[in-house]
Amino acid sequence: MAAISRANELKQLLPGLNALFGEEYNRYENEHEEIYVTENSERSFEEELKLSGFGAAPVKDEGAAITYDTAQESFVARYTHETIGLGFSITEEAMEDNLYVSVSARYTKALARAMAYTKQVKAAYPLNNGFSTTFSSGDGVALFSTAHPLVNGGTNSNRPSVAADLNETSLEDAIIQIGKWTDERGLKIAAKARKLIIPSDLQFVATRLLQSDYRVGTADNDINAVKTNGVIPEGYSVNHYLTDTNAFFITTDVPDGMKHFVRAPMTTTMDGDFDTGNVRYKARERYSFGVSDPLGIFGSPGSS
Repeated sequence: MAAISRANELKQLLPGLNALFGEEYNRYENEHEEIYVTENSERSFEEELKLSGFGAAPVKDEGAAITYDTAQESFVARYTHETIGLGFSITEEAMEDNLYVSVSARYTKALARAMAYTKQVKAAYPLNNGFSTTFSSGDGVALFSTAHPLVNGGTNSNRPSVAADLNETSLEDAIIQIGKWTDERGLKIAAKARKLIIPSDLQFVATRLLQSDYRVGTADNDINAVKTNGVIPEGYSVNHYLTDTNAFFITTDVPDGMKHFVRAPMTTTMDGDFDTGNVRYKARERYSFGVSDPLGIFGSPGSS
């Protein structure tokens, strides 16, 4: 009868804990969604191949044969999924003393916070470490580099040549630089900026830069070209997990840039330990964050 009673207790307790977990987990904004495109995965890893495309189409003279070109493999981006999991236990004595409701509620909320926190830290890792080879893109150089190699021998740059803080000049220079990007064969891709990603320290600077009608910090009556031209159409988003208070990032409309693969979505389970009599509750998910095309994002580490 004791075993049946314990099983019933677990069965009654689980829905409430799951509800508490979901409520607390959802309190944390999915800030990674402002940076990454999310896709599902059915393998232990994902690989995405970047092809070079073709060169400019030539003129075909009358009666002449058509020219054929061959796309080349540029590089392969690899995503290796990580399993993230954590749990807690409630002692048999706490269950006996009817303390499990209050204890489990506190533990469940703490578990949800821990899982949500880790996910956002993992998501911010490429940005926080992308200015060195600590985090490289598939082309073998740092995610943010002045020399992303191209098949035609040229390079693209998705960071300023001289590190700069967020201001009117650095923002305009970044937008101009993004517009000059080419594909692997040297063809302009007419890339455009989409959204500014910043640490919380820069939110007031970003508001002034993007929303002021006139130029910031001047006595002139010049318009704010950044706002008037709508060159950052999606505004800015604060990411609380960026570690550099001066760094800023700009997502672009280049497809297949920053990606988040979900191998196994969040699950929570509960069971009883026969030997100790303790009740165990755990959460688990499996995912990866990375980049397929580094031109999906521009970054500046700030000048200090």
